Amino acid sequence: MTAGDDIEDIEIQLFLEALHRRYHYDFRHYAQASIKRRLVQARVQLGYTSLSAIQEAVLHDESVLPRLLNYLTVQVSEMFRDPSYFRALRQRVLPHLATYPSLKVWVAGCSRGEELYSLAILFREEGLYDRTLFYATDINPDALDAAEKAVYPLDQIRGYTANHQKSGARTSLSDYYRAAHGGVIFDKTLRERVVFSDHSLVTDSSFGEMQLISCRNVLIYFDRELQDRVVALFRDSLARKGFLGLGSKESLRFTRHAASFSPFVPEEKIYQRAQG
Repeated sequence: MTAGDDIEDIEIQLFLEALHRRYHYDFRHYAQASIKRRLVQARVQLGYTSLSAIQEAVLHDESVLPRLLNYLTVQVSEMFRDPSYFRALRQRVLPHLATYPSLKVWVAGCSRGEELYSLAILFREEGLYDRTLFYATDINPDALDAAEKAVYPLDQIRGYTANHQKSGARTSLSDYYRAAHGGVIFDKTLRERVVFSDHSLVTDSSFGEMQLISCRNVLIYFDRELQDRVVALFRDSLARKGFLGLGSKESLRFTRHAASFSPFVPEEKIYQRAQG
């Protein structure tokens, strides 16, 4: 490790501690390689000479924080991403959920809403939307605002449509959006049963009695200690025999709380909370 690397690593540690103490955003247990890469990208694109300069700016100017959060939180997604995951939900999970008179679904780390609306459409196609309350949470206020607006670039719709069809769609995706603002806006009825909320998986408490939690491609950015904390949060938030869906590169296998879940559709990283 070079002296320059030493200084940059020290700057990162000091910056993350300062961000936590000043604004209560806690990135201290995010995977270091990932957080370092994103901070360096922020430094370059926001025009700062060093990570220490970013720290000074964010401590003294609150307007810097939203721009910085857009680098520190991952906002890359698409509708019906990994269509086989949604097909497994449709074919394997929703038949179980259909036996409940009411349902709660938590989309944790909802980003700009692509996964939320994918699930809302899926539940509508399977006749479960009207009995479901969706909780969409993220720590990034800009992302939550974008999710609530539900406006997406027109050039992404072709990919979204292909994913939707591969998920076993019963309708056309075009039934749910209209052209607006140089893109497409999804129907407001998809938001009628959604609660948008600022929630941190790092510091905040659990939600209660969820039948399904979908948190995909979030755990990969956390270190092992934080992964354990978040999996415990999900365990405590799920109803007995509730379901947890993770991303394709994520697993519960090496977490401290793996015994609290059993694989349900292992190839799609869908788990069920164990009884008891």
